[in-house]
Amino acid sequence: MYVPAHFAADDLDQIAAFVERAGSADLVTFDGTQPVSTLLPVIWDRSPGEYGRLLGHIALTNPQWNTAAAGVPALAIVHGPQAYISPSWYQSTADHGRTVPTWNYTTVHYTGPVTFHRDADWLRDVVTRLTERYEAGRAGRWWVDDAPPQFIDGQLRAIVGIELTVQRIEAKDKLSQNRPPQDRAGVIAALRSEPGDGARAIADLMSAREATGG
Repeated sequence: MYVPAHFAADDLDQIAAFVERAGSADLVTFDGTQPVSTLLPVIWDRSPGEYGRLLGHIALTNPQWNTAAAGVPALAIVHGPQAYISPSWYQSTADHGRTVPTWNYTTVHYTGPVTFHRDADWLRDVVTRLTERYEAGRAGRWWVDDAPPQFIDGQLRAIVGIELTVQRIEAKDKLSQNRPPQDRAGVIAALRSEPGDGARAIADLMSAREATGG
């Protein structure tokens, strides 16, 4: 991923919080002729190794798991909010006109070798961890053990576990850091009146950076 220095994000705790909020990633592998991608819920387990591993699962009937070329690293792309940025929001446009549209966004890329798992105990652990993440704190929550054991066993046989050993992390927060303060202020104000959650989320991220001097 192309990451200019002023857009780079390198705080691993902040990246982890971002990935947990996003909850999912596009897993990209190469089948020998073309890239293949699947969107899946993920957990970033930071405990083993320097960067840990990304965990998830896909359907057994999804050919990606048995077509991924051996020895070719996988890529997992975690998407955050994004929004169009109009030059009409910049003070610089009124001052000198040397401005163009752009796109603000946040994203994290994980790269490393991927292993696919069929072991039922391994799969049950990942499924249980994902369930706990999204069911915890809910009134009348669902537990994996709420379903009949034979049914769960059948469901586990219908999925394949994914373990991406993270060797490289590239994180990018493109939030108008390259614009002067008056331009950023104009962008934040304009985004708050734009339709869609993405625009408001980008405005919130930009405001948070302004508040901390980031």
